[in-house]
Amino acid sequence: MKQGRLISVISALLVVVAGAGAVGAQQKTAAAPAKAPAAPAPGPAISAEQYKIGPEDLIAVSVWKNDAMSRMVPVRPDGMISLPLLDDVQAAGLTPMQLRDVITKRLTDYMPAPEVSVIVNEVRSFKVSVIGEVSRPARYELKSLTTVLDVLAQAGGFNQFANRSRIVILRPNGKSMTRIPFNYNKVIASGGEEENFYLQPNDIVLVP
Repeated sequence: MKQGRLISVISALLVVVAGAGAVGAQQKTAAAPAKAPAAPAPGPAISAEQYKIGPEDLIAVSVWKNDAMSRMVPVRPDGMISLPLLDDVQAAGLTPMQLRDVITKRLTDYMPAPEVSVIVNEVRSFKVSVIGEVSRPARYELKSLTTVLDVLAQAGGFNQFANRSRIVILRPNGKSMTRIPFNYNKVIASGGEEENFYLQPNDIVLVP
């Protein structure tokens, strides 16, 4: 009788061990596959403080108590502005604050402690292109920060041949171009809002 009970206990233990092994195998099988590495972020949006002056922008330069030096000037295609006493001043590529500092420093040769303010009165250099399978491919002049979806809407949306999941933004990077993928289907899906990033001047939105 004792030998029979011992065999029954051992059999029960084997059943428990086998069951635990099966559960472990099922857990391993049900484990979610590893996620693919995330695509690099397209970069932060341009804030008002980060905006860099460009050709064709209209700049208001004001020198306190000096009306002769205060004026509205356009940025020439070569990136320069012309001011009395200072002649040509490089403006393109600088923020308004940086340009203010440059003008202030140069004016110290002609007046003590000049107080200068620089305001971008009209933004004319913020232009992006939308080409490919859209209703109105064109180069668009923007007046404020604009997302990819915004500029696609300005272009009239897609035509029937557009591949919405393979849109590419070409962004100038020195002498080369950076390719940033944009999947429209993913962006408009629930939770995809963060993929709708802001464009930068001279970006090209290519819709294949």
